[in-house]
Order: sequence, then structure tokens, then C-alpha cells
Amino acid sequence: MDPLIVIGTGLAGFNLVKEFRKLDKETPVIMLTADDGRNYSKPMLSAGFTKEKTADELAMATPEKTAEQFGVEIRTGVEVSAIDRETREVVLGEERLKFSRLVLAWGADVFRPPLEGDGLDRVYSVNDLMDYGRFREALDGCRKVLIIGGGLIGCEFANDLTNGGYQVELVEPEGRCLPLLIPEPCSEAVAGGLEEIGVRFHFGPLVKQVDQSGDGVVATLSDGSTVEADIVLSAVGLRPRIEMAREAGLEVNRGIVVDRMLRTSDPEIFALGDCSEVEGQVLPYVLPLMAAARALAKTLNGEETPVAYGVMPVTIKTPACPVVCYGPPRGVEGEWEYERDGRNIKALFRDREGNLRGYALTGEAVNEKMKLNKEMPPILE
Repeated sequence: MDPLIVIGTGLAGFNLVKEFRKLDKETPVIMLTADDGRNYSKPMLSAGFTKEKTADELAMATPEKTAEQFGVEIRTGVEVSAIDRETREVVLGEERLKFSRLVLAWGADVFRPPLEGDGLDRVYSVNDLMDYGRFREALDGCRKVLIIGGGLIGCEFANDLTNGGYQVELVEPEGRCLPLLIPEPCSEAVAGGLEEIGVRFHFGPLVKQVDQSGDGVVATLSDGSTVEADIVLSAVGLRPRIEMAREAGLEVNRGIVVDRMLRTSDPEIFALGDCSEVEGQVLPYVLPLMAAARALAKTLNGEETPVAYGVMPVTIKTPACPVVCYGPPRGVEGEWEYERDGRNIKALFRDREGNLRGYALTGEAVNEKMKLNKEMPPILE
């Protein structure tokens, strides 16, 4: 019997296998990963300095322990070079592995801004546990960090690194914090909270160049100003990994296009997590991922189960000014309305008929999340 093959050992891959093994303990399963296969929770990567955790301490289990726990084979450090749909094989260089069904859970790549300069070896990104380990090791002896990007990851790391005793400067060209997630008054509240703990912002310009300067670097911004730092963290965003799926002839858009069963345009190949796109939605967050893992496990066990995304707000780990948000659907017209008490802001987005279609909460207003969730329609019923 050819195995079920899962490419990826992040939250999506491991949670799928955990859910699948609750239903089917016999089907052979092979998990493939380019990294070291340790089981960890990706959201914890931007809380590691606050908790004073090394990469090893953030790991929940070795691949050997996980393989034994779930009764699967985990192959680490392997590069998948192609998917051969005609022969139903995954290509690993000279080796080929037959599959009965294939699950793509390989996540997303960091977007790397086009930077010039001779200091690019001091520019890091953190997208997995191995990245976190390299970045933490590189920080030894450093005191000042420049963060490129003021979105979710950039703001979380700004808070976390400051808690860890580092001086942080952050560059965000959009002119405010979390520009794609929350409205402007909420951005101002978050920036105020982070500034209060010591984060310094540069809103408006881009980082164009990073050059060596002594033991550190100097970054040149598009407005001609410069920022000195010991090390740089690039947190500009993620892009779903779609290229190999495209090369295999699978339908792709922003992500790998799947139906409600998480089935790609090939009926024996599935995708979930950060790389997948369900009915036009790419949701790189934990709650949708967990829902997808539960639904796909049932489908793989023979019980066709469409994924459903309920009310799934995004919590942003910036304790200097907590944030919970639930963005309005694309294309829905409406307006934001605000209740403000200092940095405690309740922002509600209502459509033309007055229905609540989104919200953003900062500070103590996050306590209203559960109440508002009851008024919100599900993302995908």
C-alpha cells in the first residue's frame, strides 16, 4: 500500500497527522521536511525573548519522538524537487517516493525586500524554529535591532525584543503599525504603547541599503536618513509557496487553489495551512489551520468533510498594547465607528445595512472580543 505523504512538519502538517491518527492508525504516513523536523508552535517564535527561551526550549518534541507518538515516518533535511502527477510520485533528487494521496503543508516563504549594500549577511528573517535559533545566536553581543516591517510579525518582535532587553528601531513605509489589519486610530494606539516601552518608529520611508559599519550595520532609508544597528530583522510578510504546485500543473492563485474539501485540482492532492487558498481566502493564522486539519483528516479517512471557518479573530501579541482584530470581508462597503478611551479603542466596521462585519480592539477593549464574536457571521460556513 502506497503511503499518504505529507510535505511539511509545521503546525499544519503535524496537526493534520495528529487528527488523522485519531481516525486511522493503520495507513502508512511519511512526512517530508527540509528542516530538522522538531515539533513546535510557530506563534511562540515571537514570544521567545520575553520568555527567555532558546530554540531548543521552544521545541515541544524531537522528530523521533513525534514519529513514535503518531506512528509515522519523518524524513528530515530533504528537498522535494518535483511532484510527478502521472506516476503519483514525489521527487527527491534522484529518489522517488510513491504516494496514494499527497498533502501539501509546506507553508509560506518570507518576502525579502530588494536591498543593496555589503551588510546583507546581518539581515535575518524568522519563519521557523531553525531561523529563530540562527537569529538568537547572531544576537549574542548585540544591543540594537533594526526591524524592517511594521505588520503583525514586526510589531510582535518589536515588543518581544524590547522585553528581552534590546533597543529596537522599526521602519514601516505604510506610515503606521499593522496597516493591513487595523484602522488608523488603532494603529496609533499600538504605536503609542510600543513607543512607551522604548520602540522607535520610522514611518514612511523604505529601507534601501544595509552596509557594514564596524561590528554592526548602517541602514540607508529612501528619505536619505540612516539608522545604525547591530543586526537587522526583516519582517515584511509571507508569500504562500506555490511555485512547485504550479510546475506540477496544479491550479494556483495567491495560494494553491483548493475546494472546501481542501482538494487541489488533482483529486489525490490536498493542501492546507499558509500555502492554501480556499474560496479566495488565504488565512495564515492558527485557528483556520486547526479547522482545516480536523476537516481534512476526516476527508482522508473517507468521510468527505468540507472545511468551515467560524468566527476567527486574530490576536496580536503586543502586550504593550494588546490587539484583537477581525477584518471585514473583501469588497464589503461600509464604515468604521470608534469608541475611544486613551489607548483602549473599540473600532466597529458596519456595512451599508448596519450589520457588524469586522472589528479591531486595542488595550482593555480586547475584553469585548467574545461579545462581538456573537454578532459576527462566520468566515466560511
